[in-house]
Amino acid sequence: MISTLRHTLLTLFIVLFAGSAPSWAQSDITRVEVLPVRQSELIRDVAAVGTLVARESVMLRPEVSGRISAISFEEGRPVKKGQLLIQLDPAMAQAQLNQAQANLNLAGSQHKRSSELSRQGFISQQAKDESGSRLAVQQAEVQLARVQLDKTRIRAPFDGVTGLRNVSVGDYVGPGTDLVQLEDVSTLNVDFRIPEQYLGAVRTGMPVELRFDAFLGETRKGTVLAVSPTVDAAGRSILLRAQVPNEDGALRPGLFSRVRLELSRYQALMVPETALAPSGQDQYIYIVKDGRAERRQVQIGVREQGWVQVTGDLKAGDNVLVAGLQKVRDGVPVDIQEVIDVQTQPQQ
Repeated sequence: MISTLRHTLLTLFIVLFAGSAPSWAQSDITRVEVLPVRQSELIRDVAAVGTLVARESVMLRPEVSGRISAISFEEGRPVKKGQLLIQLDPAMAQAQLNQAQANLNLAGSQHKRSSELSRQGFISQQAKDESGSRLAVQQAEVQLARVQLDKTRIRAPFDGVTGLRNVSVGDYVGPGTDLVQLEDVSTLNVDFRIPEQYLGAVRTGMPVELRFDAFLGETRKGTVLAVSPTVDAAGRSILLRAQVPNEDGALRPGLFSRVRLELSRYQALMVPETALAPSGQDQYIYIVKDGRAERRQVQIGVREQGWVQVTGDLKAGDNVLVAGLQKVRDGVPVDIQEVIDVQTQPQQ
């Protein structure tokens, strides 16, 4: 009777607790999601704002007085180097040239006779020298008259696009009068400032990327053309000039631009921001090693598109926990459910 009772109790114990034993064992394994540590190329850059300026820009002004007799260009249209743009009345300058040429002819004849008489001994060497001097003066007068005549023709000093003219045919203008602006817009420059702390990192030829409020979504690539040799003491900044191609002519001098200067590129280990487990002032992550969660301290760097740069005892390809961190402890066994979501991976 007693033996039968003991056997019944033992059987009941096995039935009651045998089925729950696997549940205890399963509760010791935490189900987690992981992503591999990625190695990506990061860009160290600095942002600034700048203004576009023409590579060559000039306000055309006359050097002599005169009345405008012809305007040979259309406003806002391209012109070629050496092309005649504005003609001042050349009558006065042409008359002065004719007069100077006549005086030169006379001085030439007189000097020829003086040279012949000097060889025959009829005049002194001094008289011959004086006639030679008069000939040189008249030659200079002719050259000056030709220059004055040429200055009545105002030509384009370089290939460019004309602006809006300030004068009309018939206007009388003097030296220094504003006629028309000429801009070379085939390639533009952008001037911008960055903090002086980057002085040791900048050099000519570095790439820049430009965005414009006037052209939303459009970017242009350029390169640093020059770095100012001085630092602005008031703003503690350095002035840079970059060159930007403008083959389509869409950009204009004076346009506001947002500049991103690329300082360097480097390789970095990246993990999702959800993998970080802060503790006080320190940052930790959990990686899976031999089926167990292992906590490792890391230092974080730049953040980019939901990912963060980390340095520490880890390498590319290590599986890092991105979910279930609040349920794990260092050394506990884990059940991995790998998650691959390429849309959350940083661009390489």
